[in-house]
Amino acid sequence: MKAFIYTGGAIFPENITERPKSGDIRIAADQGFENALLLGERVDIALGDFDSLCGGVKTLPDDVEKVTVPAEKDETDTQLAVNLALSKGADEIVIIGGLDGRLDHTLSNMAILEAMWDMKVHCLISNGQNRIRYINSSSILVARSGYKYLSLIAADENVKGVSVEGCKYPLQNAKLSRKFQYAVSNEIEGNCALVSVKRGGIFVVESIDKQ
Repeated sequence: MKAFIYTGGAIFPENITERPKSGDIRIAADQGFENALLLGERVDIALGDFDSLCGGVKTLPDDVEKVTVPAEKDETDTQLAVNLALSKGADEIVIIGGLDGRLDHTLSNMAILEAMWDMKVHCLISNGQNRIRYINSSSILVARSGYKYLSLIAADENVKGVSVEGCKYPLQNAKLSRKFQYAVSNEIEGNCALVSVKRGGIFVVESIDKQ
């Protein structure tokens, strides 16, 4: 089952192509309810402390399941929403939002990608300006889209055997370091790019400049 999690932060609706289909579950993490509304998506479950809802929303619709969590807690609302999605049987998760604003939340959300990889759950995060996935000792095919740039960010101290095909700046069996990130701002030239890594984890980041 596929789960869509809408979280807080600025989004660029015109660039978000990830949309739920029939049978997918839709979860709003607190102020992510507003982002779901911006995208014209209905919400199945809303999770948060509900001290305030954005976008002029005073109360949740009657057909939305409400999961109340305390304001003071160890896990972020996004992490709790991911846990909820997993408990519902999700094996694929799309997180919308969470890449703008507070850096601590952004880094925390990126760590979720690593955790999901270890659990063999396909996961990505997008806010319409950036789309991020994580792979470890594996490969991924990245289709050419509205995102101009393709960057690889080393998540481990040393990442070995990194190759990139189909881009302006190809790599072949390269080594990336967490302290020296140089595989940034590449561009896909054909229909897609093949990114592979033999050892270690990387974040695969697609991005565009703000208009």
